[in-house]
Amino acid sequence: MLIGAVGLAGGLLLWAAGLHTQGGRVFGSPWAALVPLVVTAALEPLRRTRPQTAVAVGTLALVADQFTTGSLATILMYTDLMYAAVVYGTPAAARRIPVVTFLVTVAVTLGFFAWFRRPEALLFGVVTGLVTFGPALTGVSVRNHRVAAQAARLRAEQTALLAEMDRVQAVTAERSRMARELHDMVANHLSAIAIHSTAALSIDDPATSRHALGVIRHNSVEGLAEMRRLIGLLRDSGGDEEPSAAPTLASLDALVDQARANAASSGLTVTLDDARTAAGRLPAPTPAPVELAAYRIVQESLTNALKHAAPGPVTVRLDHGGGSLTVEVSSVLGARPGPRAPGSGAGLVGMAERVALLGGTIDTGPVGGGPDGEEIWRVRAELPVDEGTWG
Repeated sequence: MLIGAVGLAGGLLLWAAGLHTQGGRVFGSPWAALVPLVVTAALEPLRRTRPQTAVAVGTLALVADQFTTGSLATILMYTDLMYAAVVYGTPAAARRIPVVTFLVTVAVTLGFFAWFRRPEALLFGVVTGLVTFGPALTGVSVRNHRVAAQAARLRAEQTALLAEMDRVQAVTAERSRMARELHDMVANHLSAIAIHSTAALSIDDPATSRHALGVIRHNSVEGLAEMRRLIGLLRDSGGDEEPSAAPTLASLDALVDQARANAASSGLTVTLDDARTAAGRLPAPTPAPVELAAYRIVQESLTNALKHAAPGPVTVRLDHGGGSLTVEVSSVLGARPGPRAPGSGAGLVGMAERVALLGGTIDTGPVGGGPDGEEIWRVRAELPVDEGTWG
């Protein structure tokens, strides 16, 4: 709207001053030049909403202007309409208009040169190119820059969205990892404390109470040490201190000994059967993530046995073969007398998550085959040792 108003006002000033682009035309009256001027100015408000219609009607107005004394404002406004048709028009029009204006420029140049047969005739082609092909070519350049800028903004938004998704997934994965670590480290000690404190309160026997208090103290100290290790991993320390190393299968004997002491009063006998060291051979090397997962699976299984297993054997078996580490923990399934600690099921979920991260398989549930025909609760996990299979 503003361009049309300014163009119309400028054209009227030129007309009032008697400044025209040409003379000796069919419609030689000065008033005739106002008609194309007004039409072109009226088309300016349509340059964005209806650009192709505006340039089509504007072309007719420009042709009509050539039969009058002419106005420079009409020509200038027409160049703006041509530019807007390419910038704001459809993609097809943006491709077609520059080609058409180039062909028209070439045709006008050749036509006038053939008619006048003088080099000055080439100036008609130059003027035609400046009025039609020049604005169209400028519009193509501007449109391409806008398309490129829009594509860059879209890529930036997509990159930011993907980065945010990665951040959320990383935070979720880290929370899950720390939840598993916290549960596996603390649950074993707290279960032993709960069971033996209940026994100390319910059984009026000094020897039983003294043994229970010893187990409670031992598990309290061990649990505190584990919590300190976890806090050391979480704290962003600026010093040179390294956090405590994660547990490995080398410390499995200590874990079984601790479980054996915790479970003695419940009638459980915990044994370790490590087939990796059969016939005196050394255990095959195992990646640290696999060892940590295996250790935590044994730890959680022993905790569950302490909570729920009936009196009888609790066997931990390890084997390494076929490209995977096999971990199996079995205990007698059934009710038992004495205090028991409640379970939440989070341990089974944590074990399944650990195995899934390594691309392994886990099977938990009751199976037959007990020495006295009783059911056995078994946890069996296959952990691939090849890093290429990990999730």
